[in-house]
Amino acid sequence: MYRRRDTRRERLVAEIGTGLRRYSVDAQHIGHAFAALHGLNATDLQALIAVMDAELIGRPITPGRLGEALNLSSGSVTALIDRLERAGHIRRDRDTTDRRKVFLHYAEQGAALAMEFFRPLGRRTDDVMAGFSDDELEVVHRFMTAMTASMGEHRDAVRAARDEPARRANG
Repeated sequence: MYRRRDTRRERLVAEIGTGLRRYSVDAQHIGHAFAALHGLNATDLQALIAVMDAELIGRPITPGRLGEALNLSSGSVTALIDRLERAGHIRRDRDTTDRRKVFLHYAEQGAALAMEFFRPLGRRTDDVMAGFSDDELEVVHRFMTAMTASMGEHRDAVRAARDEPARRANG
C-alpha cells in the first residue's frame, strides 16, 4: 500500500495510487449524493451503473447478468429490479426474438434525473480531457483499462474468499 518514494518513478507511482484512491472516494461521495437525493441505496446505484454501462456498449444487460455483476441471488435481483422499475429508473423489455429473455434499460425518467444531476460533472470531465492530446488519452485509456481489469480480478478474489467459508459450512 505504502510505496517508497526515493526515485522519480516511485514518487509518481505513489502519487498515482493516491490520486486513484481520492478519485474513488470522491466518485463514491457523488454517487451516494445522487442515491440519497432519489431514495436509492448503494446496491440500487450499482445496478443503475451496470444497466447504463451495458447500454453504452450496445449490449443491454439481463437480470441474470445483473445478479452476477452485483453478486446477488435471483430473488434479490428481482426485488431490486421491481423497486427500480416502480421508481421509474429502469424498464424491462422482452427480446423481440425470444420473448422469454428480458433486457434491462434505463427508463426515460431515470435517465433524465441522472443527466440533470451528472451534467456538471460531465462538463468538468470534458474540460479535463480537452487538455490532453489524442496520444496522451490513448495512454490514459490503456492505463484505466488495465487498472479496471486488475481491480475486477481482485474484487472477484475477495468475493470468492468471502464465499468460501459459507460453501465449506454448507458442503
